[in-house]
Amino acid sequence: MSLSLSASGQPAALQPEDYQQKIKQVFAEVGKVVVGQQYMVNRLLIGLFTGGHILLEGVPGLAKTLTISTLSKVLYLPFQRVQFTPDLLPSDLVGTMIYNQNQSVFEVKKGPIFSNLVLADEVNRSPAKVQSALLEAMQEKQVTIGETTYPLDLPFLVLATQNPVEQEGTYPLPEAQVDRFMMKIYVDYLKKADELEVMRRMANLSYVGDVSPVLTKEDIFGIRSLINQVQISETLEKYIIELVFATRKPADYDLAEYAQYVQFGVSPRASIALHRAAKAVAFFDERDYVLPEDIKEVAKDVLNHRILLNYEAEADGVRTADLIEAILRKVPIS
Repeated sequence: MSLSLSASGQPAALQPEDYQQKIKQVFAEVGKVVVGQQYMVNRLLIGLFTGGHILLEGVPGLAKTLTISTLSKVLYLPFQRVQFTPDLLPSDLVGTMIYNQNQSVFEVKKGPIFSNLVLADEVNRSPAKVQSALLEAMQEKQVTIGETTYPLDLPFLVLATQNPVEQEGTYPLPEAQVDRFMMKIYVDYLKKADELEVMRRMANLSYVGDVSPVLTKEDIFGIRSLINQVQISETLEKYIIELVFATRKPADYDLAEYAQYVQFGVSPRASIALHRAAKAVAFFDERDYVLPEDIKEVAKDVLNHRILLNYEAEADGVRTADLIEAILRKVPIS
């Protein structure tokens, strides 16, 4: 697509419809390699365009890693994949000081965290110190090596995966650290037709899924700026607050049957994440205003990992998803 020139001779800024067309191209490119995971790709892009980190959870073989690595190829951004293992050290992630014998000085060797996209594969397989180093970088957008603090290049996005099976020998992320992820996505099995297509592709030993880069760093910041301009009414902002408070005090929202199960509701990060994610959904739908449905669409992914239920809930078979669904049904838009 050729760009028109402004009066200064510089390329004119892209219009919202140009960016929206590019987003559709991203889905098409990823679809050349990954089958049937449009929902996951949608959530990854919401994270990318709103500055929110994403945690993916699903059983092995559901293309979590493949989707993220394919998405990285569609973006003009540096990408690093880190396989988290029990023997991984914080210095393996953030970097360390190396002594240069020739010059008799210590030099900084930066780790893979110094990238725009970082895939933390099986993040729950590394000890707490490594997880803390990762999550500190996610929050502060900077890393300290020795006595010097280095800012991370923006955009900086961590896409982490974990699987719910084989929990022996893993180090589950503490709730306070999981809260730093904007969304937690549960990746489910494919539909029959999609799995049939995957089987046919992978059975062909000569199959190569080549993708072409679509989005530049400038495009990403341009889309972020447009999403920030999406309008959300004061009524819907108050609706977000009501949803958040309903997770903390269900009895106040005609949800007394869930009050005994909630140990902790969601943090203020949830309100911010709902606000940003709803704007992104509206922009994807080519609107410059947020609808209630936009908030409801992302509510489960934003809230599910932030609500902490007690052991009584587990004993009675009450799930976080049940509470979220009940909240969305009961809390009115006033």
